[in-house]
Amino acid sequence: MGSSHSPEVRRRDLLGLSAAMAGGLPLAACGGSASLVEAGASPPPSGSAAQEQEVPVTPPEDLMREHGVLKRILLIYREGIRRIEGGEPLPAQPLNAGARIIRGFIQDYHEHLEEQYVFPRLREAGKLTDTVSVLLLQHQRGRVLTDHILRATGASATPQTRARRELVTAMAAFIRMYEPHEAREDTVVFPVFRDVVPAREFLRLGETFEDEEHRRFGQSGFTGVVGQVADIEKALGIYDLARFTPRV
Repeated sequence: MGSSHSPEVRRRDLLGLSAAMAGGLPLAACGGSASLVEAGASPPPSGSAAQEQEVPVTPPEDLMREHGVLKRILLIYREGIRRIEGGEPLPAQPLNAGARIIRGFIQDYHEHLEEQYVFPRLREAGKLTDTVSVLLLQHQRGRVLTDHILRATGASATPQTRARRELVTAMAAFIRMYEPHEAREDTVVFPVFRDVVPAREFLRLGETFEDEEHRRFGQSGFTGVVGQVADIEKALGIYDLARFTPRV
């Protein structure tokens, strides 16, 4: 895919979903060092002590935490499917916002990094070539499904019975493909990628990933995108982690 990307989903786009979404993106450091702001901890002291506390984020760690964003959107899609199949009103705006994050952050950014830096190195090393071919095809199919989800949840979409069924089919296909897709990358592709890239180049790639993240998504970067996902979850009533705990 090309390097161009869809406009970042902004929190003001979610106004009307819930009052909690009226604010701007949280500003927090991310990318090259672990973010203490997101966790609510005090920022590290200035000077050499602060530098000693900074831990570089490696390329696989960067890509895997971005998979965390993808997983949370899959949960949003699941909630959409549950509501539609239960005969509830179509949550078009939250689903559309989730699909726009998939397009801008996952497909135009995350998958672009994989296609530009990860997959070519594996092919050059003669590693996982068949797997890479499948992953690339799935990237293409994922974009087709996202196009459908965006159209079906856009402002001009009609909530007819057939259209709702087709939307459910598209979201279900996206979930079914991307759960094994990201799992295979996390457990097989990224470890092999680490093995075939020299340590010095590996560190440089980490800086490249960080620079690209901030170029596309501003200073808030990954943390800002996570905040957008949280806003959608709150609008759908699925933000509270405790609600997923089973009763035994």
